[in-house]
Amino acid sequence: MAYTNVNFKTKKALKEAVAAGQKISVYNPGLGGPIDPNAKGVVIEMPHYPEPHRAYAQVDLKDGFVVKVK
Repeated sequence: MAYTNVNFKTKKALKEAVAAGQKISVYNPGLGGPIDPNAKGVVIEMPHYPEPHRAYAQVDLKDGFVVKVK
């Protein structure tokens, strides 16, 4: 599972940021290794803190940035 560089509290907030053109990148904090910058179907956990992992989203990346939220 991966996180975004911004600590979104909800999937809706992530969708709104992507729709507004905000550049959102993702990273893998665990042992999974680097994420393909053009991957599809990357699972994102939100928020990082204070109450982690209350929401999830599946995203598509292009050049390392989120372009679609499912």
